[in-house]
Amino acid sequence: MPTAVKIVVRGRVQGVGFRPFVFQLAEKYQLSGTVQNNMDGVKIYLEGETGQIKAFLFALKNNAPRLSKINEILVEETVAQNIADFTIIPSERSGTSMLVIPIDSAVCEDCLNEMKDPNDFRYQYPFINCTQCGPRYTIINELPYDRPYTSMKDFPMCEDCRREYEDPTNRRHHAQPIACPTCGPRVWLLNQSGKQVDLENPMVETVKLLKEGRIVAIKGIGGYHLCCDASNEKAVAELRRRKKRPLRPLAVMASSLTAVEQIAKLNEAEHKLLQSPESPIVVLKKIVHYQLAESVAPRMNTIGVMLPYTPLHHLLFTDSELSCLVMTSANPSGMPILYKDEDASRYLEGIADYYLVHNREILHPVDDSVVQFNDGKLDFLRRSRGYVPDPFLTSRDMTGIVTFGGQQKTTFTIGRNEQIFVGPHIGDLENIETINHYKQELNHLLKWIDIPKKLAVIDAHPGYHIQKLVKEFPFEEVIEVQHHHAHMAACMEEHQMKGEAYGIILDGTGYGLDGNIWGFEVLYGDAGQFQRMAHLHYTPLPGGEKCIHEPWRNAAAMLIYLLGAEGEFLAKTIFEDNKAEIDTLKKMIDKNINTVYAGTCGRLFDAVSALCGMTKISSYDGEAAIQLAELADEDHIFEPYLFDLDEQDVLTIDFSKMLKEIAWGILEEKEVSLISGRFHETVVQATVEVMEKLLVRSSNANKQVVLSGGSFHNRFLRKRLTAELIERGFVVFVPEKVPCNDGGLSFGQLAIAAAKRSALQCV
Repeated sequence: MPTAVKIVVRGRVQGVGFRPFVFQLAEKYQLSGTVQNNMDGVKIYLEGETGQIKAFLFALKNNAPRLSKINEILVEETVAQNIADFTIIPSERSGTSMLVIPIDSAVCEDCLNEMKDPNDFRYQYPFINCTQCGPRYTIINELPYDRPYTSMKDFPMCEDCRREYEDPTNRRHHAQPIACPTCGPRVWLLNQSGKQVDLENPMVETVKLLKEGRIVAIKGIGGYHLCCDASNEKAVAELRRRKKRPLRPLAVMASSLTAVEQIAKLNEAEHKLLQSPESPIVVLKKIVHYQLAESVAPRMNTIGVMLPYTPLHHLLFTDSELSCLVMTSANPSGMPILYKDEDASRYLEGIADYYLVHNREILHPVDDSVVQFNDGKLDFLRRSRGYVPDPFLTSRDMTGIVTFGGQQKTTFTIGRNEQIFVGPHIGDLENIETINHYKQELNHLLKWIDIPKKLAVIDAHPGYHIQKLVKEFPFEEVIEVQHHHAHMAACMEEHQMKGEAYGIILDGTGYGLDGNIWGFEVLYGDAGQFQRMAHLHYTPLPGGEKCIHEPWRNAAAMLIYLLGAEGEFLAKTIFEDNKAEIDTLKKMIDKNINTVYAGTCGRLFDAVSALCGMTKISSYDGEAAIQLAELADEDHIFEPYLFDLDEQDVLTIDFSKMLKEIAWGILEEKEVSLISGRFHETVVQATVEVMEKLLVRSSNANKQVVLSGGSFHNRFLRKRLTAELIERGFVVFVPEKVPCNDGGLSFGQLAIAAAKRSALQCV
C-alpha cells in the first residue's frame, strides 16, 4: 500500500516555474499525484514509497527555482487514491487568498542566448521570456496568476508556444507571458505626431536614432523611459531642457558590466546586485575620468547605473557604438510614472522625438528600484520594480491593518496574517493624478490580498493628503502615528528587534507632537510607545515651504535667529543679492508672521549647503543636502566645529557656534569641501555626545540603537556615526530592506499599529 500525503507550499510559488519543477521532481522519484495552483499557494498530492516522498520533500525545500521563495511547507498524511500518473491540474480560484504576487524579473541568460541565436524562432524577439524571467506583477489583473487573468489574454498562443507551454519538461511550461513573433506582442516606432513609421525593424531604427542624438520615449515593463545617448552632451542637455530638469542626476543603462566599469567603481556586492533578477539602479562612485556627458550627473561623485533587464533593452545595445544610454523615468516632475500610451503621447509632446511602443498592456506601473551600498550594507533609496509586492514575514498577526504612509516618496502597506506587503513607490501626493494612482494601486492590492478592513494608519501631519484620502476607504478605525516613531519602528520591525531601543532619527520633515517640525531626534521606546529624549534646537522657517525650496532663506533665518545682529550682517554679506528680502525675513521672524519652527537635519543641511554656495534654490527634493554630502570624504575624519548641549529634561543640540564659524569661513574663502567635512563630523560628534549623556541619565544599560530617517542615505553620516557608536559599545541597526526615507514610513506604521493592537488585547 503506497504512502499518500497532501502538501501545501506557501510563499512566492506562482509564476516562477514551481509546478513544472514539482512535476519533474515527482517523475524523478517515481511518485504519482497532482499539483495545482490555488488561492492558498500550491497544493500537491503525492502517492508512492515513503523514502521517495521524503527525498521529494528534501529536494522541494532545497532545490526550488531561483525566483521562488518558500515561506512554509505543510505536510499531512492522507488516504491513497491509487492514482497512476502525476499531472498538473487546473488552478482553483476559490477560498481565502494566501498568495504571494509574483515579481517582475530581469531576462535570464537562457532566454538571452536564444534571442541571440539566428536559428532560434525567437531570434531578436523583444518579448522572449520563460518561467524564470519576464513580467509578472505588472501584467496581472486577477489572481491566481494564470494567463487568462493577465494582459497576455489578448495574445492566443501559436502551436509552437502552446507545445512548450503544455510540456511539463520545458522551462516555459505554464510561463504565462510566453510569446513569439508569430503570436505575441510586437513593437513599432511612432514619430512626434504619433504616426507609425513604416519600418521592417523598429529596433534597428531606434538604435540609429539614438546614435544621431535623438530622444526616444521607450515603453518597458513598468512604464515609459526617456532615452538618449549618455555620451552625447548635446542630446543629454536637450533632454534636460525639454524635461525642465536642470540638475537632478539622470540614471543610465550600461550595455554590460564592462561598460559599467568604464564609468564607475564596482565591488563584488555591486557587481552581483546589478546582475540579479531584481536588476535595480545601483548608485556607484564615478571613476576619475569617465566618458559620459557631464550633464548626466552634474556636480556629483556618484552615478545611478543599471544593466538591461528586458530583452527589448538588450536589443538597444546591438551596435557597439552605444554602450551607455540615459534611461530616466518619462513622467513630468511631480506626476506618477507614465505607462499608458495615450498619456505618454500627451505628456511627452515636445519632449520625445520618437516613441518606441508595444501592445502588451501594462496593468500596474512600477518605477525602477534604486539602491546603494552604504557602509557595506544595502540601502534602498526606492523599493519598487523587482521587489514589490514581495512580502516581509513577521512574528505577529498583522491582518486587517492598512497603512497609508506620508506625503513624499509615499508607499502603502497591508498586513495579512504574518505577512507584510509594502506597495510600489507612488511618489509625492501633490496632485490629483498621483492621488488617483495611489488609490488605484492600493485598491488592486487590497483586492488580491483580501483582508477585512479593520484598522487604517496615517501620518499625524494635519496637512497631508492622506488625512482626506483615508476617508474614502471603509475602515472600522483610523489612528494617527508620529512620523519619526514610524521611522524608528520600521527599522526595529525589519530586524525583528525585541525590547526597547534608542532611535536616532535624522530626517527632513515630520510633524511633531508639540506642533513644531521635527527631524533631528533621539527617541527611546519600541513600536508600542516612545519618549523623545533629545532634539535639535528649533529655528524659524519664515514663509514655511518657501524656505525649503529656497535654502538660502532658511540659512539667513538661522543666522538672524541664532546670532542676532552679527547673524544679520553675515546673512546680508553672504547673500548680498538678497538684502531687501533678508529685511523682510527678519520682520517675519520678529513678528512671527507666516513662520513655523523646525529642528530638522534636512533643514540644517540645506542651510549649510546654501552658505557654501552649493544650492541657494533647489530644483529637486534633497538637492541641497545631496550636493553638500558630495563634498565630504567619508573615509576622512575631520575636526568638528564647536557646539552646545542644553541639558534640560529633553537634551537640546545648539549649533549656533558651528554656523557662526562656517559663515565666517565662507567669507574668509575657506575650502568648501573642508567646511562640509567638518560640518558632517560635527553632526556625528554632537549625536554621540547626546547618546553618552543619555546613558548616564538612564537607569538601564540598554545599548540597542537604530538609525533611520532620510538623512541616513548620507554615506558619511551612516558610516561615521555607526563607527563611533560601536566604539562606545552600542549595538547599531540600520534599514537594509526598506528605505530609511519616507518610502519605509508605511512599513513602520504597520509595526506600530500591530503593537498597539496587541497591547489592547492583553489588557
